[in-house]
Amino acid sequence: MRLLVLVASRIGDSLLVTPAIRALKGKFPDAHLEVRGHPKRMDVFRNNPHIDRLGSITPSRARFMGWVSGKRNDLALVFNPDTELERFALRVSDRVVAFGNPDIGRISDERIVRVRRPVDSIHAVHERLLLVEAVGAVADGYFLDYVLSPEEREAASVWVGSRCGLDARPLIGVQLQSFATKSHRDWPTEKFVDLLKRIRSRFGASRFVLLGDESGRKRAIDVARRLGDSCAVAAGEMGLRKSAAIMSELDLYIGVDTGPTHIAGALGIPMVALYHCMYPGRNLAPLGHINCRIIEHPATGGGCSEFSDMGEISVDTVWTQVVQLLDGRTCK
Repeated sequence: MRLLVLVASRIGDSLLVTPAIRALKGKFPDAHLEVRGHPKRMDVFRNNPHIDRLGSITPSRARFMGWVSGKRNDLALVFNPDTELERFALRVSDRVVAFGNPDIGRISDERIVRVRRPVDSIHAVHERLLLVEAVGAVADGYFLDYVLSPEEREAASVWVGSRCGLDARPLIGVQLQSFATKSHRDWPTEKFVDLLKRIRSRFGASRFVLLGDESGRKRAIDVARRLGDSCAVAAGEMGLRKSAAIMSELDLYIGVDTGPTHIAGALGIPMVALYHCMYPGRNLAPLGHINCRIIEHPATGGGCSEFSDMGEISVDTVWTQVVQLLDGRTCK
């Protein structure tokens, strides 16, 4: 049996599919399972033991793919509501399972099983599991899968030792911002600086790793300048896999809602995560993670808009959760 999963999504949305992938492989353990992800984010699936083959796809590329006959899939699951991805899946598969699509009228094919999204919001993991439940798969848990290699862990240990010092504990990773189109999810830089100064004052040997991609490097450098040699800037210096490996060395992760926050949850790192009211933590935070502290925007559940300011989350609120985790920590 051949199975195909299409997930042309960002880092976090890709990781949120991993419990569904695991459930699918559990239902069909002898099947060959191929996952195609966005080429810039497919690294989140590397080393996943439930995936037999990993490839790339985007909606724009999908329209040119699958026209030459080859091995067909018995079943394809399309996690993005995208017409081109569905058409590609139909070209290469006997059956397709997909969510209800706004463009449903453009595709009429009896081989597609449509799964209705819930009317009321539910956790993103549970929503994605609806697709595999349509073929009889059952989740064995709701944790996310992100698997590091021994080589990645060793390289991360060397980096931390050289940039932060061997005795830098607690080691705290900080994700200062989300991506550009979701900047309303960012907590003000001044509040991060205040928080990190409090941590340094109470936990004198603490060191901070400022995480992020190239777009977050300027902000990270600004924060590091204000905190001096207690900070190491990783933002913009490395790719996804190396950054995630460094995160595995942390005693604590603090961040806004974005891809690395999902990775921190998948790695089981003690964490404090800040969520905007349009994307509440109750629907996105890692499930079953006993050392995750969720900070919801005050407007969550009512009066929320894209203009709701993350600055309404006080430093005191975040500080209280940080202290609870650091006081009870077991350093790596």
